[in-house]
Order: sequence, then structure tokens, then C-alpha cells
Amino acid sequence: MIEPVHHRLSISAQCRLLRISRSSYYYAPGPETDETLALMTVIDATFLDCPWYGSRQMVRHLRRNGHEIGHRRARRLMAKMGLTPIYQRPRTSDPYPQHRVYPYLLRRLAIERPNRVWCADVTYIPMHRGFLYLVAIMDWATRTVLAWRLSNAPLAFPEVGVCLPPCL
Repeated sequence: MIEPVHHRLSISAQCRLLRISRSSYYYAPGPETDETLALMTVIDATFLDCPWYGSRQMVRHLRRNGHEIGHRRARRLMAKMGLTPIYQRPRTSDPYPQHRVYPYLLRRLAIERPNRVWCADVTYIPMHRGFLYLVAIMDWATRTVLAWRLSNAPLAFPEVGVCLPPCL
């Protein structure tokens, strides 16, 4: 990318055009120490036995075996060796197979006046000991909040305090 002996552009100008610093052009990484290479060997052997270990579990395992290592160093070394843990992905968005898929009724509806379409949203607010749950009912046309309620228990909203408009 950068030609050291370019006839019209200096190295500084080429670095500026590529939007990289000159120091990163001249940077040459140093070799790993013998202690780090030995630690990488231990990490590799442990990872072969327990391929589900991430950097935090690896740190706990290595500390139990007498190695002094921190989370960031373990993460850096595991990334350098290309070790990524094998674990089952969370299945939070997979639909139930027998669940009926309802049609989206607002697809071609032009929402141009108030009180035609409302929406509700539940938001989880993290607190020191758990969550607060905020439910809000909004009008889509005006984006105004019609009603809201705060609770410390999920699904504890017996009424939100809104009068429903007559059928449209």
C-alpha cells in the first residue's frame, strides 16, 4: 500500500491519504517472551481438553494451577492463537414450531391521523437489585405517550389507565 520510494509522495503524505498514523507504518511487533510462549502452550493444552472454556474460565483454571494471569491477557493470547470457545448459542428468537404466525395488519395502512393506531412497549430498566419494568402506550401518528406505568414486577400492569377510543 505504501511505497517507501514513491517519486511524488512522501511517506507522511501517503499515510495521511490512507488515514493511518506514521507510527503505525513504522511499528514492528516484538516477539513474545519465553514465559508467554510457555503460558500459550498451557492454554492450548487446556483448550484441547475443555474447548468450551472462554477467557474467564481459562483464567480461573490457570490460577487454580498456579499461573498468574489476568482476563485481558488471557483474552489477547486466546485471540492470538485463534481459540474461540464452543458453546450452544442462546435460542431466544427461535419460534415455537406450532405457533401460529399472524399477518401484519398495518402493512399498507397510511397512518395520518391520531387515535387510529396505538402501540405498546415494555422496557426493562436495570437497577441495583433487579429490574424496573416500564410499559408505555403511544399513538403512532403523533408519537405522544398516552399512558405509562412503572412496576418492579413483570406483568404487574392490571390497568394502564387509558380509555380505548371507539372502534375505527
